[in-house]
Amino acid sequence: MLLRTTSTYNHSQMLKTRIILVLVVATLVWIIYLLPKGVVENDSQLKEEAPVQTSTPAGHSDIPANISESIRTIRPQYRTDLSNQKNAIFADSLRSLYTQAGQFDSAAWFAEQAASFFNTTESFIKAGNSYYEAYTFAMGPEKQEQMAVGARTWLGKVLDVEPKNLEVKTKIAMTYMSSKAPMQGISMMREVLAEDPKNEFALFNMGMLSIQSGQHEKAIEYMERLIAVNPIHVQGQLLLGIAYMNKGNKDQARQQFEKVKQLDNDPAVQATVDSYLKDLK
Repeated sequence: MLLRTTSTYNHSQMLKTRIILVLVVATLVWIIYLLPKGVVENDSQLKEEAPVQTSTPAGHSDIPANISESIRTIRPQYRTDLSNQKNAIFADSLRSLYTQAGQFDSAAWFAEQAASFFNTTESFIKAGNSYYEAYTFAMGPEKQEQMAVGARTWLGKVLDVEPKNLEVKTKIAMTYMSSKAPMQGISMMREVLAEDPKNEFALFNMGMLSIQSGQHEKAIEYMERLIAVNPIHVQGQLLLGIAYMNKGNKDQARQQFEKVKQLDNDPAVQATVDSYLKDLK
């Protein structure tokens, strides 16, 4: 779509910023179920930190005292100079605790230590998922690529054993989107959908990427396919409304946003939808 005036440009930029925020939230939906109400905001909250930098998602406060205390208790028992089952168990416990604390890169570091010892598919999945979470929250291209490489490394080990694991393949594909080889990710995502046309994770991410690249017609197609599979997929319904709005289909966008309001009464969702409806007036 051509941007003809400064006003139109500013409006487009505002929409793009809001879309990015929505997409970040959507990507983290499955993580939210694992998180307590608070996570670490800075290093001073935990005196014993993992030997990596930390990434913190916005919108949370202090971690619960029991999580903080557990980390303080177990962290000194982990030895970087030991490689045995007990030490690996400590590392896996710290992975879980740091995940609950929202310190995803710290969780990834400990997950890698545990996986290096256990050398099992389950441990590879934990390490890969931890790096993928850290990649999702990473601030800055250098850190993002570092976490992406970790995710591809460990999830790749899972894919070697389970080549039909489409969720893992989709996550690997997503890590390429911020790299110098985004088409490799797109190609992998298409392979997933060729094998499983109803794969919700792949459909959602392809729709998300289509919106980000301004391909609103394709975004509508992917989101319509997604909600045909899962009519109560709130994020999919919301993105469909955004795609309609960006394409200029105001009536369809309005109907779509009203549908989202009926599907989810969460105040944040309601406020977000109301702001879009206001833009349509």
